[in-house]
Amino acid sequence: MYHSLRVQTRLIFYLHTMKKIFWFCLVIWTFHSTHAQMTPYEINGKNYSATYEECIEFYQRLVEDYPSVSMHTMGKTDGGIPLHVLLISKSGQNDPMQWHRKNKMVILVNNGIHSGEPDGIDASMLLTRDLAQMSVTNHPNFPENVGIAIIPVYNIEGCKNRSEFHRVDQEGPIAFGTRGNGQNLDLNRDFIKQDSRNAQSFAEIFQWIDPDIFLDNHVSDGADYQHVMTLATTQHNKLGGSMGAYLKDVFEPGIFHRMKHRNYPTIPYVNVWGWDAAQGWEQFFDSPRYGSGYAALFHTFSFTPETHMLKPYAQRVDATYQLMWSFIDFASAHADTIIQLRKMSIAEAQHQTTFPLSWKVDTTQFSKFDLMGYAYQEKQSKISGLPFHYYNRNEPKTMSIKYLNQYIPVLQAEAPLAYIIPAGWWKTIERLKQNGVLMQTFTTDTIINVEAYRILNYQSSATPYEGHHVNHDIQLEKKIKSLQVRKGDYFIPVQQIRKRFIIEVLEPHAQDSYFSWNDFDPILNQKEGFTGYAFEPIAEAWLNEQPAIKDSLKKACATDAKLASNTQAQLEYIFKRSPWYEEAHNLYPVFRVVDHHMIIPEILKSSTPLYRNKSDE
Repeated sequence: MYHSLRVQTRLIFYLHTMKKIFWFCLVIWTFHSTHAQMTPYEINGKNYSATYEECIEFYQRLVEDYPSVSMHTMGKTDGGIPLHVLLISKSGQNDPMQWHRKNKMVILVNNGIHSGEPDGIDASMLLTRDLAQMSVTNHPNFPENVGIAIIPVYNIEGCKNRSEFHRVDQEGPIAFGTRGNGQNLDLNRDFIKQDSRNAQSFAEIFQWIDPDIFLDNHVSDGADYQHVMTLATTQHNKLGGSMGAYLKDVFEPGIFHRMKHRNYPTIPYVNVWGWDAAQGWEQFFDSPRYGSGYAALFHTFSFTPETHMLKPYAQRVDATYQLMWSFIDFASAHADTIIQLRKMSIAEAQHQTTFPLSWKVDTTQFSKFDLMGYAYQEKQSKISGLPFHYYNRNEPKTMSIKYLNQYIPVLQAEAPLAYIIPAGWWKTIERLKQNGVLMQTFTTDTIINVEAYRILNYQSSATPYEGHHVNHDIQLEKKIKSLQVRKGDYFIPVQQIRKRFIIEVLEPHAQDSYFSWNDFDPILNQKEGFTGYAFEPIAEAWLNEQPAIKDSLKKACATDAKLASNTQAQLEYIFKRSPWYEEAHNLYPVFRVVDHHMIIPEILKSSTPLYRNKSDE
């Protein structure tokens, strides 16, 4: 009896001890589990931005813990680091092509393009974690008809170049990356020219995702005001057609409405630099070098969120988080309309014959909205003793602002049937392929009549801009010529989904054309010339057979004293009008096919497109 009682007592003690151990382990496991799903931003007090390594490690844990999350690598950065893309949907069936086939809204979020502006990096980690947890509980706030792709960190080398001293006029976090990438390029000027591996990889990602909505998270510079969040959109006139009208009248107001209810009243991006914001401003014009301008060429609704640099980091991260939720909510509620508008926009472009190439603001038209700002005042500098302007935060005020958001085209081009590019311009051809452009190659040598541009005049920037001396103010001459096409040269029909993209990069006088970004500068240098004493007798004999040229030289000398007194200059005058002059000099090497009879399918062979999306099928 005693022995039995002792055994029972020991058993009770053992069970009680094991119970304590069980609950202790459960608490520890729960703590570690919860802690493992906390972001570095949360763990470190919300004035901390995750390092690149912490960010990727966090996403990898989410992929392990939640079937709704997957992560891929696509391409590399300039530093050779793989670029990650995270996919999340409620069902966990994370295939962008399947998303489109099932009429899901596809949202692409880009973070850390300027790694000194890390708000989106941390906000996206919070968003993905919360969406993943919602997918487990089938939470109704995570809509079934939305698929989200996130680039965790785009400018990885900039993110790794971490310091507390970047962006001196930004309020937190404690340390963060810098603007320049591995080549010290500003990646938000590289979308169209694609000098960086980052941008080339992005093009691959963009064509794969084919987003309906694109968000590129930033932090603002410039004026001071009370708003935590402002929003830049694709310029609606430039987006054009049904999409442009919907963006201006429905989409943007819809996001503003949702942000107001989330306690972050949002206004258009404050494009003010060195003057009183109360005077109003022009809408920022996003040419294709910028993310939203690039995405517009593929009929995507595009936005650049800009939190305010002087707001505490926790506020900025939360505002970015709330904005992304606003887009998810709007996209889900308007999915059918957005899908239909994109289809309409693609169809409209196929029938469109004239395409704008450059724009200017219409100063006669404007919208109005309320800016929650500060008084713009003057005080004496304690450094120089001179007056300077500042925003007085002790005098907040709400102002009715004139917002110049109407643009009109300045220059336009008629769309050809196709372009022909000689195979030697392989860098341009590879860039077109990276952007999903469909093309064919000639299987034999042939001769085709084409429209050809000759560059008559142009200006180049005196100082370098993002690694280029950009060409502008381009003057052209256009003529029909007989073109000798070689086997392997490329034929690019414009009647394809990427029609807008093709025209805006290949028409040389477009604002962000490949010519403007110096792709074709070798044609601007004359390669062949003459030796004066050797050419003199040849020129004399030829000139005697060309009375019109001889007469024009005589008239030119009569009005130009320098020409009249310089034998070498007169020989140059003759040479440039002679058959010995180099035809390729200033001849733009992208040729326009405008005659239906010149398209000869039997001498073309199909090239397999590098990338496909739902619309190519």
